[in-house]
Amino acid sequence: MTKLGLDLFSLRSQGWNAFELLDYSAKLGAQVVHFSEPRFLGSVEDAHLDQVREHAGRLGLELEVGFGSICPTSTRFNKEEGTAEEQLRRMFRIARRLGSPFVRCYLGSSQDREGPVPLEQHIANTVKTCKAVRSEAIEMNLKIAIENHSGDMQSQQLKMLIEEAGRDYVGALYDAGNATWTLEDPLQALETLAPYVLTSGFRDSAVWETEGGAAVQWVAMGDGNVGIENLAKRYRELCPGKTFSLEIINLRGPRPFDYNRQDFWKNYRDIPAWVFARFQSLAKQGKPYTKVPPGPAGAAPQSPEFRQFMVAQERRDVEQAMQYSRETLGIGKA
Repeated sequence: MTKLGLDLFSLRSQGWNAFELLDYSAKLGAQVVHFSEPRFLGSVEDAHLDQVREHAGRLGLELEVGFGSICPTSTRFNKEEGTAEEQLRRMFRIARRLGSPFVRCYLGSSQDREGPVPLEQHIANTVKTCKAVRSEAIEMNLKIAIENHSGDMQSQQLKMLIEEAGRDYVGALYDAGNATWTLEDPLQALETLAPYVLTSGFRDSAVWETEGGAAVQWVAMGDGNVGIENLAKRYRELCPGKTFSLEIINLRGPRPFDYNRQDFWKNYRDIPAWVFARFQSLAKQGKPYTKVPPGPAGAAPQSPEFRQFMVAQERRDVEQAMQYSRETLGIGKA
């Protein structure tokens, strides 16, 4: 049976502590909870981590953990937390304490396609970080799950990174939504990464043509045009036993990709034509997404009333996604 998971970034605005997040996740029917950032845990002291693990156990929940960038040259890397190797080693300790079989992390974002350091060098630096902690990972029986994240790498690039670092201790977190941010059909990305997948991050996406090229918007489960039902079916076939984890990020506007402009391609020359053609086919089939939550009447976007509405909408989106995954996709059912 494919287990249904919930990435707690889906509830990033709620202000809940680790125990409240676990209670809510269990109430919605989650079987696995992914603490994708240490802030969702609160304290990372051993005593607190033990309490979190014990509480999860009482609720029948499995735990996964993660954090941010492990590429020291990425714009997303937090140098204030120490070297990439030091940060990974700290997360290994947390993962082992909580019973997570891996630590999720990533290279960076689409900004790492635009700066003075080539993406290829960022990838090489990420490989170097992984190799520096290989012995500790193997000794602790842990793996590093690297996500295709926020428009940084296409699936073929992540595959090559994993092979270069060593697939005996490095794998992938396959993110369906992030695939669309690298002009990739999520199914194409899944087919490429399936042999390396340790876990996942699912949400639906709408892709449609614009005058400049295309736009992508992350949307409610079932509202997109990337074939989420078939995608879930293929995930279960290609990644048996791996968690189908929801990372719901619906409260953002569409992201434009103006690939009809010649200067757009200076940051995307690494994308194979056959991969782009599959993405472009999705865009041709799509229509502009217009199902935007209306918000409280007369409330300004920065007002307390509007923020309160958005916090509640975040919960509504998560609840819809969990219900859709169970009832329509059949995830998490025996």
